[in-house]
Amino acid sequence: MQKKYVVELTGEERRQLEELVNKGKSLARKIEHARILLKADQGAQGPGWTDEQIAQAYDVSPLTVGRIRQRLVEYGLEDALVRRQQEQASRRKLDGAAEAKLIALACGPPPQGRRRWTIRLLAHSIVELNIVDSVGRETLRKTLKKMSLSLG
Repeated sequence: MQKKYVVELTGEERRQLEELVNKGKSLARKIEHARILLKADQGAQGPGWTDEQIAQAYDVSPLTVGRIRQRLVEYGLEDALVRRQQEQASRRKLDGAAEAKLIALACGPPPQGRRRWTIRLLAHSIVELNIVDSVGRETLRKTLKKMSLSLG
């Protein structure tokens, strides 16, 4: 099967990786990735092992080897060695001001005809008051728990 991401290390890259592996004074993951890249090298000095051989030798998945090769080709040597930070999936729904309004609402009297606040009632109320566009019950529960507030 033809590899989509072929690793061909330059002499300088190979020297850097060998130095990193021989020194042994880095994160274990970084050293492991360096060893994988050295074995995956299809260049003149590289052994050109298959993903399966590398996976078996270093006790990792062949998919891991493929992802490391892909990161080297697409992003460069440093990105292939270091784990990338994941981007924040979503912003917080409730910032400090919205939390303060939620607390004030929860500590105040419940709506007419109700004996106490519920999470659902609070969620509907803060949306109606245009504090936030939408909010989930779990977000409210965590916020109230963080503030040590109980609705019961």
